[in-house]
Amino acid sequence: MADKYAEIKQKLRGSIAPVVTPFTTGHELDLKKMSELIEFQLESGSHGISVTGTSGEPSSMTTAEREKVMENAARTINGRVPFAPGTGSTNHDETMYLTKRAQEMGADAAMVIVPYYNKPNQGALYKHFKTVADSVDIPIIIYNIPGRTAQNLHVDTMAELVKDCPNIIGAKESNKDFEHVNRVMLKCGRDFLLFSGIELLCYPMLAIGGAGSISATANVAPKKVAELHDAWFEGDVKRAQELHYELMPLNDVLFMDTNPAPVKAALGMMGKINPDLRMPMDLPHADLQETIRETLENYGLIAQHA
Repeated sequence: MADKYAEIKQKLRGSIAPVVTPFTTGHELDLKKMSELIEFQLESGSHGISVTGTSGEPSSMTTAEREKVMENAARTINGRVPFAPGTGSTNHDETMYLTKRAQEMGADAAMVIVPYYNKPNQGALYKHFKTVADSVDIPIIIYNIPGRTAQNLHVDTMAELVKDCPNIIGAKESNKDFEHVNRVMLKCGRDFLLFSGIELLCYPMLAIGGAGSISATANVAPKKVAELHDAWFEGDVKRAQELHYELMPLNDVLFMDTNPAPVKAALGMMGKINPDLRMPMDLPHADLQETIRETLENYGLIAQHA
């Protein structure tokens, strides 16, 4: 039987930019700025767009606000690149609702995070993801980020889900355990779409057969991140390696505080957004902001201090 998701599996590759959610100075959604950020991504060569993932501060938004952000993104993208919004939550019913809404909006896939805080066991995680996947026809990308969810989706659990749910087509692995990531590819199949959510593993993930990355750094340097993937897919391994190492200092500084605080600070310095985050998140301390500024200057992303 032909794979009904074969076409999107071919398209959903490369740098899928996880766009931040801009807020006004009054901490309301700034959808106009968000559309501008998406246009910036498309002009810079990003291969796809995600919103309301970790970089988008979804846990600081109401369900209605997440819907508005997703709808605005879908309108702005207008089919120009694949769209894979984050629809997961610590709340099962909210996850179900937002994933169904993503399908209704015409999203190409939905990215569903391992529920955070609750720490479900592996059987409960299987039941959660299978129930969500069975409720829609849209492709599902599992988002495994144990450093923030306090629970790791085991390789065998993921493989069982892939076997039982044809629309679970990939995973974003924000997992520093590279042995785990290799075993995901082994157990879930070489056509499984594996995306890196760890910046320093974006290039290595491609080398083991990964589909691309969903990297917060793409918010700040989308052209370089996209170029790394283009170079790899074109067979220019040397150029891809050069970009991997060229991006490392920027990757490092953008994760010296909890994402997306440094990314938003950087985008504010670049004149892209009002950098405010919603509480309980906040901008990095002044010393780190100065380090971010110096790094952006070194990369030519903002002008040097006079």
